[in-house]
Amino acid sequence: MDAPAPFVDSRQVRRNFARAAASYDGVAVLQREIGSRMLERLDYVKIEPERVLDLGCGTGASLAALGERYPKSQLLAADVSEAMLNAGRGQRSRLRWLLPFLRGNRTALLAADALALPVKAGSLGLIWSNLMLHWLDNPVPAFRELQRTLGVGGLLMFSTFGPDTLKELRASFSDGYEHTQRFADMHDYGDMLLECGFSDPVMDVEVLTMTYSSLDDLFRDLRQSGSGCAMLARRRGLTGRSAWLAARANYEKLFDDGRLPATFEVVYGHAWKAQPRKSADGSTIVRFDPKQRLR
Repeated sequence: MDAPAPFVDSRQVRRNFARAAASYDGVAVLQREIGSRMLERLDYVKIEPERVLDLGCGTGASLAALGERYPKSQLLAADVSEAMLNAGRGQRSRLRWLLPFLRGNRTALLAADALALPVKAGSLGLIWSNLMLHWLDNPVPAFRELQRTLGVGGLLMFSTFGPDTLKELRASFSDGYEHTQRFADMHDYGDMLLECGFSDPVMDVEVLTMTYSSLDDLFRDLRQSGSGCAMLARRRGLTGRSAWLAARANYEKLFDDGRLPATFEVVYGHAWKAQPRKSADGSTIVRFDPKQRLR
């Protein structure tokens, strides 16, 4: 059976983030807020991972907090955009002088694709991923790779965007092109995790609304954070004047008290790597604990 045709332009994803590397930290308010809410969820998880991977780390906004929470852990940070990694390196160097707990906890930076991580099988205790999955053409191969790199008892915790994200922007255009990424449903992510061998997936969702004084401000935020549309079905040239004016007029009907809304459906998920049920040759593994014989 032929593989389904891709719909995400992965090269455009890398270009978008490379171009946004210098401006990202100045506009990534939503990304930092979601990262903060993810950190709160770790309060309810009791783990002491030896190695922690921040996957899709961008400029590394979460690394200081992860290092403070797990001071004995080795931190790894991976991103597909080397430019984003480099942009965050200088900032973290300055932070080490201000935050003493960071001085002995240097992070290994990996310019790597989520589908092929340069990490040994079973070597990670926690994989943390904030707003990366929706940039992938298909999350399933990435989940399989994460399952490979996690040790038994290891935790995957992630956030991503759901299908109502930027719904106002999509509804404003009627030119037949894609103007946002395609976002998967919360329940689909749960099914993918089970398919890839994870256990006890827990999913939840919340809706956040950003507001802007103009449509131009929204587009500027998306561009400067690397979040422009990278679908293969996007318009490659400039939008025609009449189509652009019509889309602008449609969106501006939503003005409320001088502000335009932009919806972001945030999906949070976590799942564990349990003991395997089958061996590498496909044989079923049966485990039993012999009971202590009473005298």
